[in-house]
Amino acid sequence: MRETDSSTRKTLLTMLKTDGPLSVGELSRQLGITEMAVRRHMNTLERDGLVSATLVRRAMGRPTHRYALTERAETLFPSNYHLLVLDFLETLEAEEDGELLARLFDKRKRKLIGKYRERLEGDLGSRVEELTRIQNDNGYMADWEREEDGGYVINEYNCPIARVACRYGHACRSELEMFGELLGASVQRVECLANGGRKCKYVIRPKNTESGEAVRLEDRRAGALSRN
Repeated sequence: MRETDSSTRKTLLTMLKTDGPLSVGELSRQLGITEMAVRRHMNTLERDGLVSATLVRRAMGRPTHRYALTERAETLFPSNYHLLVLDFLETLEAEEDGELLARLFDKRKRKLIGKYRERLEGDLGSRVEELTRIQNDNGYMADWEREEDGGYVINEYNCPIARVACRYGHACRSELEMFGELLGASVQRVECLANGGRKCKYVIRPKNTESGEAVRLEDRRAGALSRN
């Protein structure tokens, strides 16, 4: 049943891609299933953020909902955007000096830092958690963990710009520098997907470890004094 449901939803998405927006009635007639069944599938697709409904009023009769694909659904269909990007970058590399590519990636990094800086507040752990959330929203399939020595690790199991990163090291360097600036910490990449790793692994530690140890020692002393 689940495989059948999945196949039907894929067909509905394809119909919306080629002929949408469409109403439940139109989808029902084209697919040859009941309107109740179509509504059940559309409710699931809407819940998953793949379709959106717009109420359309007609000159005669009751208003009807027409369904269309969301931007998220467009990612389910084949695309060759990476080829276009690589073509542009290769043209720039061939016709301009290498510094231009570096400046382009640096501008992208600065744009992202400006976009996300306000979201990263609080202590280092809070910033690591929020940065991981940002990377997940951008498709990196990331998680984070705290190490016994007080440092942190961010793992990324997917790279949405893998084709570009494999061809141009600027992309990986920019991300590493962006992490360091956003976190205000020392960041080291110890594994990289673009270099054949299973993931991109970032080890994160406070910039001034000795200062951090001094603060923790002072906190312990203050705690001891308060107990006395």
